[in-house]
Amino acid sequence: MKKSKFLMIAALAALLVSCGGNKGGMSFGDNEYPVEAAGTSSATLQTSYPATIKGIQDVEIRPKVSGFITRVCVKEGQSVGAGQLLFVIDNETYQASVRQSQAAVNTALAQCNTSKLTYENTKKLYDNKVVGDFELSSAKNAYDVAQAQLAQAKAGLANAREMLQFCYVKSPTSGVIGSLPYKVGAMVSASSTPALTTVSNNSTMEVYFSVTEKDMLAMSKNAGGMNAAIANFPSVKLLLADGTEYGHEGRVAKASGVVDPATGTIQMIARFSNPERLLKSGGSGSVIINRSDSKSIVIPQSVVTQVQDKKFVYVLGKDNKVKYTEITVNPQNDGNNFIVTSGLNVGDKYVTNGITKLSDGMEIKPITPEQYQKKINEQAGAMSAGEIVKELQK
Repeated sequence: MKKSKFLMIAALAALLVSCGGNKGGMSFGDNEYPVEAAGTSSATLQTSYPATIKGIQDVEIRPKVSGFITRVCVKEGQSVGAGQLLFVIDNETYQASVRQSQAAVNTALAQCNTSKLTYENTKKLYDNKVVGDFELSSAKNAYDVAQAQLAQAKAGLANAREMLQFCYVKSPTSGVIGSLPYKVGAMVSASSTPALTTVSNNSTMEVYFSVTEKDMLAMSKNAGGMNAAIANFPSVKLLLADGTEYGHEGRVAKASGVVDPATGTIQMIARFSNPERLLKSGGSGSVIINRSDSKSIVIPQSVVTQVQDKKFVYVLGKDNKVKYTEITVNPQNDGNNFIVTSGLNVGDKYVTNGITKLSDGMEIKPITPEQYQKKINEQAGAMSAGEIVKELQK
């Protein structure tokens, strides 16, 4: 029974301490308040940036010829290799063009052979002084024209065959097939919007995010240049759209050399390996960057009062009078402490408990947090459980 009473008293005493320890009869006299000097400590700052995910190589597939799609050889989400057939476009017209061009080559070749024979025969006659220079030159010119016509016909055939090959749309790279907006029978051309599909190489993903020009300048100056800043950039993490953290860390690979005048930001690209193919091109998330600062001023959130969007602490000034001082803090915190960015300097003494009973300019008797805790323990030990309950009810 005594043990249970003691545990209850201890728990209630602890609650009193957490509430400030200055309720009713729990007074120390002479306005005693614990104060502590602000010092530096190591803190990890975490910054989040909205991000867009893309494959390391996203290739839009467009036909080079116009026509109706006669065959779709892949499915959405299918993995394909470089050179694999994706679509077939109606090629009857292009096959006819190949046949026509082949016939033109055959005709030109026959004419070229005839002109060659004529030239060779005329040359023999010329050597025997049967014909003159005019006849020889005419035969030679006719042969040259026939050779040129043959070369032109062959070029036309090569072009016709190439146009026929364009009817067989193949993947230029390995990757994963995106959406397929066109079905068999659809009319497509090089200017069709959207593209036939997109082949995304997602073995490694590029995550695009933007940092402010001010932050980028600070990093560049500290590292000695943009390239050095990128090389020294810490590993980054990726928060997925469902709020979970991606299992692989990424590295910043490159940064834009141009500041976006509309937003004042610089685009950066981090690369993440994607062995499980969890990341998809076109997805979204947030890039998380952790930065360590060994000279941060960290104070408990319990010593801070908040009025609307402003935060204040009571700083001990001259003649032991407290000043209601506004501070600014880093928006990132661990739920228990604030990282002070301005308003509080190293060595400044701030009140740690009982701040609800203070007012600006009030004179106090400062004591150490250890002395304060000792007095709390002494008074709690001298009170019964009922008395502590009464104090809590006041």
